[in-house]
Amino acid sequence: MIQIFGTLPDGTDIQEISLKKGALEAKVLTYGAIVKDLTFNGKSVVLGFADLGAYLADSNYIGAVVGRCANRVAGGVAVIDGRASALSLNVDGRDHLHGGHIGFSRRVWSVEQHDKASVLLKLVSEDGEEGYPGRVEALVRYTLTGAGALRVKITATTDKPTLVNLAQHSYFNLDGSVSVADHVLEIAAERYLPLGEGLVPTGEIRNVAWTPFDFQDGRRIGTTENFDLNFCLADEPQDDVAFAAALEDAGGECRMEVWTTEPGLQLYDAGQMLTEAKGLSGFPYGPKAGVALETQRWPDAINHEGFPSAVLRPGETYTQITEFRFS
Repeated sequence: MIQIFGTLPDGTDIQEISLKKGALEAKVLTYGAIVKDLTFNGKSVVLGFADLGAYLADSNYIGAVVGRCANRVAGGVAVIDGRASALSLNVDGRDHLHGGHIGFSRRVWSVEQHDKASVLLKLVSEDGEEGYPGRVEALVRYTLTGAGALRVKITATTDKPTLVNLAQHSYFNLDGSVSVADHVLEIAAERYLPLGEGLVPTGEIRNVAWTPFDFQDGRRIGTTENFDLNFCLADEPQDDVAFAAALEDAGGECRMEVWTTEPGLQLYDAGQMLTEAKGLSGFPYGPKAGVALETQRWPDAINHEGFPSAVLRPGETYTQITEFRFS
């Protein structure tokens, strides 16, 4: 089912597409390709808002697909084949984040196909937008599977060499609690990227052992640390999805596994979140109201030799598949 969710100031209608399969139900918006709500066995497991105005005012990318290049690009400088592109600087006038001032998360996507359990959204990003070279066509397909998963498949093509690194930016909260501090998180990564100024990777790759970032055996997210960093799942994108992470609520009643083809997983526990608008829960979202598990290429890859490449060239197809599996 498709209905009008709201209208932008320029008069553009934003559609809401409802999906259902087995124990899963989802509501997807054409604004930002946002997953507005996702319920498992009747219980909402993501953060979201009930009205469009809240999304327009939101700076947390709640539920959206971010890009053209997710995460940070230091100084907004991208050098491809010896040619430098100056990307927009939307982080303290210093760095580029999640595609810039008007990235994919603030664009209106078109509905290409839909049925009861899936929807295909399309976005065209023209040459020069936010400083990126090349015209990019991106497709996102959300599918609810009979096995209890939200499957996200993202593809993109370009007519010039450019950066493409898209990420689904939902925040998960499996029990509706005010904070996910008591959720248990497991991440299947032995390595992570240390951060320097502006939360940009230094270029070093470290082992998680004996650090606050070791989630290999599963543990509480907790309140003593705020997390916003990339875990290295692999050195390159994979052909098939592999286990990346698992999240369980404090009571062990709901478990979500993340399976992906991507080499990186950004853990962001929203330690600084504070929304003015009330969420679907009926109250504003505060620190650690949800946790984002963003599958992606490694941050600032264009500026670090040895990081998995985020460059897309004509004739190639960027492809990412991520599954959020519930039980």
